[in-house]
Amino acid sequence: MKSMPAVNNVPVEPPTILFFAKDLPNICSLAGLFCAVLAIYFAILGLFPAAMIGLLWAVFFDWADGVIARNMKGRTEKQGMFGAQVDSLIDIITYGICPAVVLLSYGNFSPWFIPGAFVIVAAGVLRLSYFNVFGFVGESTYQGLALDNNVLILVFIFAFEGLIGTAIFTPLLYITLLLLAALNVAPIKTPKLLGGWYYGIAAYIVILTLIYGWQLMHIKG
Repeated sequence: MKSMPAVNNVPVEPPTILFFAKDLPNICSLAGLFCAVLAIYFAILGLFPAAMIGLLWAVFFDWADGVIARNMKGRTEKQGMFGAQVDSLIDIITYGICPAVVLLSYGNFSPWFIPGAFVIVAAGVLRLSYFNVFGFVGESTYQGLALDNNVLILVFIFAFEGLIGTAIFTPLLYITLLLLAALNVAPIKTPKLLGGWYYGIAAYIVILTLIYGWQLMHIKG
């Protein structure tokens, strides 16, 4: 059990939980969490274009919170540590739970899809735990494929779901997500995307949002 910090031997109460909730990077992280929850909701309903839009913007806010945090002045060490925990816990929902729910829902919640869903979430837990302990390999290199790549690839292949057909797309989705999970924990090195990549990913998110928005209009029509 951790003891409270003390000033002149007088225990100092830590800030409240909600004190950290108003930190701008954490607000951005929580906006991403809201998008991830929407993605889960729409995936369960089988409204996959809406689920993909939720996932896209969950990635956007995940990237944005880091940019905001690095450019904020006067942010304390405790705020940074708290923000890192918030970000990591939300990541397992966005990049682990969400893809697993998408797979289960697309498979009509058949028991055959439970092992795949477990592997996806387990790989995410292991990947994030490793990063939280060891961090980068070098200055800006990950060991294993970073989890945000899973969603960026998932939303891309799902754009072709209507063209491929369920019979072919179902095993393709299953195999792709399992391969990504294997890469997440593989002893490979992948670079952290920095600089101009932010603009590229933002454009990617906007373009795919428009594509999925058009698909939603077509479904409603």
